[in-house]
Amino acid sequence: MEGSSKRSFVSADPGKCTGCSACEYACALEKEWSYNPLRSRIRVARFHPLFNVAMVCRFCENAPCVTACPRNALKQHRESGLILIDERKCDGCGWCIPACDYGAITLNPEKRVVMICDLCEGDAKCVDACPEEALELVTADEAAKRTWALAVDKLLADVGELAAAVKRGELDGLLVDADGKMKRLEDKLEALFGKELELQSKASS
Repeated sequence: MEGSSKRSFVSADPGKCTGCSACEYACALEKEWSYNPLRSRIRVARFHPLFNVAMVCRFCENAPCVTACPRNALKQHRESGLILIDERKCDGCGWCIPACDYGAITLNPEKRVVMICDLCEGDAKCVDACPEEALELVTADEAAKRTWALAVDKLLADVGELAAAVKRGELDGLLVDADGKMKRLEDKLEALFGKELELQSKASS
């Protein structure tokens, strides 16, 4: 089996992630034709207003979620490591969910079957949708070089900068930065909404 360290997966930079959910909307729209983040295969964890991170499958070698499934509904592709779901066997028991160390497995609220990232056949839509470019495809080897300590350092620096700016009464720069992030998010969401309308039009025709 190809080593898991060479498999690509979507990695989030918590130093850039704003918790905007654009990735969740893009995923749900691509995979479920739904503008509903509850149907997304990527999930944003919000630990703090300034510390957010998107969580998604890392295609572990000998994936524990596969072992945990009592109905053999999950299989792992030998080369890519992708987790394949047999929806005919999955009964939504959820045993695989706590088995995942990355919080990357969710349950479809309507179908009651689990959902796991499949990288959109190598063209992960969540990566394209992120307005802050916080997501990218990396290997485990590459991800290991980017420690969470760097993100924590940035968080502390951001908090210090915010406190100093408030103390000095110099908030204009921070507001401009926030406006820029909001504009990028609006552009991404507008594009996604346009795609949803297009899909609805195709489905009704």
